[in-house]
Amino acid sequence: MADTMQFDLVSPERRLASLEATAVRIPGTEGDMTAMPDHAPTITTLRPGVLTVETAGGAEEYVVTGGFAEIGSEGTTVLAEAAMPKGEVTADYMGSLLAEARDAAERAGPDGADAAAKRIADIEAVGDLIGVRAS
Repeated sequence: MADTMQFDLVSPERRLASLEATAVRIPGTEGDMTAMPDHAPTITTLRPGVLTVETAGGAEEYVVTGGFAEIGSEGTTVLAEAAMPKGEVTADYMGSLLAEARDAAERAGPDGADAAAKRIADIEAVGDLIGVRAS
C-alpha cells in the first residue's frame, strides 16, 4: 500500500494545489468522505464545504462551492466550481456566494426549491465553520 497519493485541486480560474497527500476529506453531496491511497475508484459531486488535504507537512484547507471529485488508487482530482484557500476567504466573498445562492433560489421553480434552500444552508454552514460571516 502506498503512503501518499497525487492530489490536484483545480477551479476554472486556476490550479490551487498539486501535491502528495496522505488523505483528502471531501464534502460530498451524499455525505463527507475521506480519500486515501489505494482508494477504490469513485466519482462524487461536491457540496459547498471545506476540503481538507493532509500531507506529511500538515493539513491544508480549501473552501469549495461545488464540483466533482474523481478518486482512484493513484490519486484524487477535484474539479471545483469555485475554490479558495480557507485563509483567503473574506466576509465579502461569503456574501457574494450567499447572494448568488439566494438569487438562484428565487428563480428556482417548485422542483428546485429544496436544492436551492439546501445550497443556501450549506453556504451559511461553511461560514459558521470557518468563522467568516457574510457581510
